Amino acid sequence: MLTTLHTSYTDTRASDLAWVLGREPLPALATLDLELADVTLQLRLLGASHQVLLDGEGGHCSETVACVPGSSTPLPIGVADHVGGWEYHFAARVERLSPVSFAGRAQELLALVADHPHGLAGVFPGSPDAFTAMLAQRQDGETLWRTWHAYPQEGQLVVTRTRLAAPAHAERAPIPSASAGRKSAQVSRAAALL
Repeated sequence: MLTTLHTSYTDTRASDLAWVLGREPLPALATLDLELADVTLQLRLLGASHQVLLDGEGGHCSETVACVPGSSTPLPIGVADHVGGWEYHFAARVERLSPVSFAGRAQELLALVADHPHGLAGVFPGSPDAFTAMLAQRQDGETLWRTWHAYPQEGQLVVTRTRLAAPAHAERAPIPSASAGRKSAQVSRAAALL
């Protein structure tokens, strides 16, 4: 799903992003609710940032990557932690791109996410390359999501990847039906392009 975010694009910097686990739901500009096997997931666009809320048998998880006033936790390169009954893994990187490369990458990502059943992207008025995008999938008992935060004025694209898995002793998810398998294959192909 692609939407225009009805807020002005402020000159936020990639270096201002912070990472927080366990934060309460923040006001969202756009949301996408998903049922992925045995978990419910809500993707939330908060402007130049995101929040993911997940509920399942392993408990609740709330991940926020945002410019949070007063936050003392900068965006980490990687995190491995336990959240409720989940094994949580987070990774982030910053891509630095030339203006031409940035525009091409932005349009490629927006096209991919806009047409994906588990994707949510928001574009800011005034710049087609200023956006936040999210893509989720459930595969082999794990819930995965990727996000992209675009800062065209800096030529920077912040990319995050999160994996949430049930503990090893948990039962495996049942084998999906043929139609669910086709949808899963579509999700996997999209993720492989990124």
